[in-house]
Amino acid sequence: MNRIVRSGWAAAFALLFMISALPAFAAETKIAVINIQEVLLKSAAGTAAKDKIDKRMKELKDALDKDKQQLMTLQDEMKKKSAVWSEEKKQEQGLEFQKKRREFEAKQDNAEMEMKNLEKQQLAPIMKQLEGIVKEVAKNKGIAIVLPNNTVLYSDSTVDITGEVTQSLNAKLK
Repeated sequence: MNRIVRSGWAAAFALLFMISALPAFAAETKIAVINIQEVLLKSAAGTAAKDKIDKRMKELKDALDKDKQQLMTLQDEMKKKSAVWSEEKKQEQGLEFQKKRREFEAKQDNAEMEMKNLEKQQLAPIMKQLEGIVKEVAKNKGIAIVLPNNTVLYSDSTVDITGEVTQSLNAKLK
């Protein structure tokens, strides 16, 4: 029992010592935050990538909307005319509708996959450059840790390096 009490006191003392050392560590360690989304939206490279992605997304959406409208028209036609169709014709049209619906769903899946690949293709080189620039800015300012601003509950605006990183990214990718 004495051994347990002594080890408990030792652990409490060690914890107290570490907590008391934290302010000294925090005072020496410079931390900054960055809004990566803002950098991507405000940098020239990010804007160009977004424009390409948006253009392709609109093209795909327009094509899918056209196919969806055709599918809805076929469904409406089936509802209106099914009363006068024979059972064989109803089955035939039902199978045709199911086939077109599956084709539409496959097109949707392909479009979604294409958009994910396009985003990766467009953003990967920018993110690679951005990582190097963040390291460079942090090193120049003596910053030990850079966190995304969306993971921090509060930060003073003086520790935000978003603007500086955006300027450096624009300069480097000209």
